[in-house]
Amino acid sequence: MEKWMRKVGVIAVTGAVCIALAPVPAAAQAPGDGWTVPRTAHGQPDLQGVWANNSVTPLERPDAWAGKATLTDEELAQLRTAAAEVTASGLDAQFGDQLVLAAIAGVSDADSYDTTGNYNQFWLADRDFDHNRTSLIVSPPDGKVPARTADAVSAGRGLPPPIIAPKADTWADRPLSERCLTFGVPNLLAGYNSYSQILQTRDHVVVLMEMIHDARIIPIDGPPHVSGDIRQLHGDSRGRWDGDTLVVETMNYSALGAFWSAGEGLRITERFTRVSADTLHYEITFDAPATWTEPWTVLIPLRQSPDPLFEYACHEGNLGMEGILSGYRAEERAAGDGSR
Repeated sequence: MEKWMRKVGVIAVTGAVCIALAPVPAAAQAPGDGWTVPRTAHGQPDLQGVWANNSVTPLERPDAWAGKATLTDEELAQLRTAAAEVTASGLDAQFGDQLVLAAIAGVSDADSYDTTGNYNQFWLADRDFDHNRTSLIVSPPDGKVPARTADAVSAGRGLPPPIIAPKADTWADRPLSERCLTFGVPNLLAGYNSYSQILQTRDHVVVLMEMIHDARIIPIDGPPHVSGDIRQLHGDSRGRWDGDTLVVETMNYSALGAFWSAGEGLRITERFTRVSADTLHYEITFDAPATWTEPWTVLIPLRQSPDPLFEYACHEGNLGMEGILSGYRAEERAAGDGSR
């Protein structure tokens, strides 16, 4: 329903908190013709507003584009046409890499695509074909997530969570997102509740995420990180200004909350840089020596949106969880498995 609401401009905000800091003219020149970075009343770069991640660019470079960091304008136009054919075909909703891979493969009809019974593409926000890069990963240069260490492979760390989670004995075996607790920090999902609102004061920045309404309250030039003995689902974030870029370093993730189960030693560095009136570059570096053989960096162009964040109700009362676990118990009874 999100896409329809955004298209018609329906305003449906629950409990939104707005902090208005009037921007003043900036002295620093940013990319663009005559555009300057707006500043808050405290003189900091003004990053406030609602920012959308609807980029169609896949996280990793598809094998079909190996060795090709960017597409030509003609190739990008061809991809746009192919993606439009996929989304117009009545197939299930296409998330992230799925849409690009389907377009590359020339899939344009439901008979040649493995549908899942999901809702269709109509309900997702329109995707942005606004740059020519073939992957969001800008380092390493091959556009791929680095190889995992032997320990990470053995422990099953460092891979994105499966789309369909394995069977579960209890609610605790289900992913945090399915339990409506959190999608984690950072959330790389594009096109589906992938909006965030940034609020600023003199010494704090708040990043309010639309997906499961997580709010990160980040001190700026404040106290040092908490002790490593204290672990949190979203880690412990501390921010600082590097010129006109907000740099946020996060560490001390709990084992349950670490990105892709990266485990001990995960450190994530985020850089927020406003490069035009409606574009915020969001750069994320993942560094976990126990999980990946080298750090890797993602660059996502966020677009400013006139729409507010929408309430993310998830499945109220956890009725969906009851159905999931009941279904698994029914399958076990049908199979004659009395051990559970």
